[in-house]
Amino acid sequence: MKQSSTRRAMFVLAAILVAAAFSTPSLANDPDPLQDFCVADRTSGITLNGFPCKNPANVTANDFFFAGIAKAGATNNTQGSVVTGANVEMIPGLNTLGVSLARIDYAPGGLNPPHTHPRATEIVFVLYGELDVGFITTANVLVSKHIVAGEVFVFPRGLVHFQKNNGYMPAAV
Repeated sequence: MKQSSTRRAMFVLAAILVAAAFSTPSLANDPDPLQDFCVADRTSGITLNGFPCKNPANVTANDFFFAGIAKAGATNNTQGSVVTGANVEMIPGLNTLGVSLARIDYAPGGLNPPHTHPRATEIVFVLYGELDVGFITTANVLVSKHIVAGEVFVFPRGLVHFQKNNGYMPAAV
C-alpha cells in the first residue's frame, strides 16, 4: 500500500513538473543595445551582418547627418521615378538601428513598380503632388488609395506594393 501511494505521489509530481514546463509564458523581444550607438566603420576589412563599429572617440555629428534627400532626384529614366536612399551607406550612424529612410521623386506618369520589403513596413508621406498607391494582401485583395500632399500611407511588411503618379505635375514622397 505504501508503494502504491509513493508511485501515485511520484506520478503527481511528474505531472506537475511537465505542466509547469509547458505553461511558462514566453518572454521574447529584441535585446537592448549594449551601447548608445554603433557608427559604421565602412573602412574596416571585417565582414559581418552590418558594419563594425567606429571608435566612439572618432564619431562626429556628420556620422548622423545626410543632406542628400533635400533636393529632387532626376526622374528622366524608363520608370519616371528615382529613389534616393538615406541608409547606413549614407548615414553611418544608422548602423545596427534597423531603420532607413528614402525620398522618391516621380515625373508625371512615373512609377515605383511593384516590389516588396520582406523585413520592413514602408510608410510614405507626400511632400508634393499626388499619387495612386496600393498593396496586394495575401488573400489577393488590392488595397489602394489616391493620396495628396501632406497625407501618409502605410504598406505592411512583406506585401507587394506600388506608387504611381497619374497626375500632370511631379510628385515626391
